[in-house]
Amino acid sequence: MRKRIFEIIEVAREDDRLSHIYDITMMAVICLSLLPLMFKESTPFLHVLDRVCVVIFIGDYLLRWLTADYKFPAKNRIWSFVRYPFSFMAIIDLLSILPSLTVLNASFKVLRVLRLMRALRVFRVLRAVRYSKSIRIIGAVLRRSKTELIAVGTLAVAYILISALVIFNSEPDSFDDFFEAVYWATVLLTTVGYGDIYPVTTIGRAIAMASSLFGIAIVALPAGIITAGYMKELEKERLEDEREEAEKQRQRDKVEPKPLRERL
Repeated sequence: MRKRIFEIIEVAREDDRLSHIYDITMMAVICLSLLPLMFKESTPFLHVLDRVCVVIFIGDYLLRWLTADYKFPAKNRIWSFVRYPFSFMAIIDLLSILPSLTVLNASFKVLRVLRLMRALRVFRVLRAVRYSKSIRIIGAVLRRSKTELIAVGTLAVAYILISALVIFNSEPDSFDDFFEAVYWATVLLTTVGYGDIYPVTTIGRAIAMASSLFGIAIVALPAGIITAGYMKELEKERLEDEREEAEKQRQRDKVEPKPLRERL
């Protein structure tokens, strides 16, 4: 029974309809749970909606804890249940649930502080990682490409600091402190261009032009790395699906009786 529950609440297999329904339902609940965050003032409907969603989240959390020994196999099953609350996704689940516990039970005086941390409910978005195959693939791509992405991130930080140092010393009148220069370099790197801080001298503008050209190249690097990794991951998924289908076909061939002519 517990094994079947684990199969349902985990990412659905292609042939598991009940698990697909569970994934779709949880994705819908996650989206609905974010609706109260879109309004400054709560209404009775939003209040009830948040209660219902958090009860579902608690139920999902308890089911995952109940089947933790299938998620984290170990010689001692008790260790699996002890380990689960400290896993990354379990912590995300807990952070998404805690802010609403004051709504469910106002007697928890310690948790009333979490009313000031309403934004913690945004962590519910991260729960979608479990139920979306596309997000899972992107997560795998990021893990496989972490070395390249860290290198690009280091290059971006170095670019920001060097640009900030150059512009801060070349045009000190336009920046009150070094933090403003870092802010300007970050905005320039991302090509956002707020326009609230900008160089006014010829030297400063020349530095901004050179930094912009270099920044475009840095911004383009992560996109290329992630795209290439995504295509490789899709190809890997396709090959695995083909292997599974071939294995199922072999199993069916073993079970099906041979025609009478072949047996003779």
